[in-house]
Amino acid sequence: MVGLFSLPLTFALMAKINRKDTLNLLSKLTFRRMWNGMKVLASFYLSKWTRKPVQWGMPISVSFEPTTSCNLRCPECPSGLRAFTRPTGMLEKDFFRETIDQLHKDLWYLIFYFQGEPYLNPSFPDMVKYATEKKIYTATSTNAHYLTDENAKKTIESGLDRLIISIDGTTQEVYQQYRVGGQLEKVITGAKNIIRWKKELKSNKPFVVFQFLVVKPNEHQIEEVKRLAAEIGVDDVWFKTAQIYDYKNDPNKLIPETDKYSRYRKKTDGYEFKGRIANQCWRLWHDPVITWDGLVAPCCFDKDAQHQLGDIKKNTFREIWKSKEYTNFRSRILKGRKNIDICSNCSEGTKVWER
Repeated sequence: MVGLFSLPLTFALMAKINRKDTLNLLSKLTFRRMWNGMKVLASFYLSKWTRKPVQWGMPISVSFEPTTSCNLRCPECPSGLRAFTRPTGMLEKDFFRETIDQLHKDLWYLIFYFQGEPYLNPSFPDMVKYATEKKIYTATSTNAHYLTDENAKKTIESGLDRLIISIDGTTQEVYQQYRVGGQLEKVITGAKNIIRWKKELKSNKPFVVFQFLVVKPNEHQIEEVKRLAAEIGVDDVWFKTAQIYDYKNDPNKLIPETDKYSRYRKKTDGYEFKGRIANQCWRLWHDPVITWDGLVAPCCFDKDAQHQLGDIKKNTFREIWKSKEYTNFRSRILKGRKNIDICSNCSEGTKVWER
């Protein structure tokens, strides 16, 4: 029973133990999903103890990418920098439905995000609605530039459970230093549209979060964003540490001075990563990524999908999940995580979630 309750607790903690959001999440839990979660958890711990990869269940959570396109040019984002080697495109509605049909009986939590801005995909609200009809908990992250009155209404009607709005500054001058090309006014207007339509349609969903990526230019506005969130009426504020690719040199001067909000520690000759890299990873057992064109990647840190573990347009998801390629990657994690490039800058366990 401990394993069983640890699964909803993981997501509840991310929801800041918000009662309504947590109850909504738990309402999606069926006996089959519960049993699947127990199998996944047991296989993870068995793999950890024996150092041999075992996988008895199917994914508890999946990150599905609506698009790689983005309207902004954030300095530490491959999508914003147009730095992908993989093609840019849009997730097709029919392909999404076919994939969800393979997964929905076991799948509890669906993240409509990997790279890109989800609302650039015109079919995004329809795909959310389809997942909602399958009683899957749905979440997305947006820069909120496309939360027009119409899109805000469609969002509420889609049944989206959680909406994370990136707002990395409380003034345009500060906001644009990381959200290059963005307009803070549009973000605030989009958030207000969502809150208004929630009230208009008498909906408790989505659970709306302001996510504040703490970097050096904005760390002095932490208290200000809390006040702004309260004024608008969003449900919570999360402060997230920033992933810096060249953290040893920090060429964009983004690493904050406040140690609590930094993944890195200052040294005399630059910076070093503060996190401890253990030879295990819960994500490899419960939370894969599916790109817009059907590639399966091990986790959200493989932003360019370089470690491709399969292609859903060629094989079923179950075949990929149980494949030799997936088993070998899990084995690599158990033997030596430091030797895998996407793991070297991984923030698992180093995020800061604070109201």
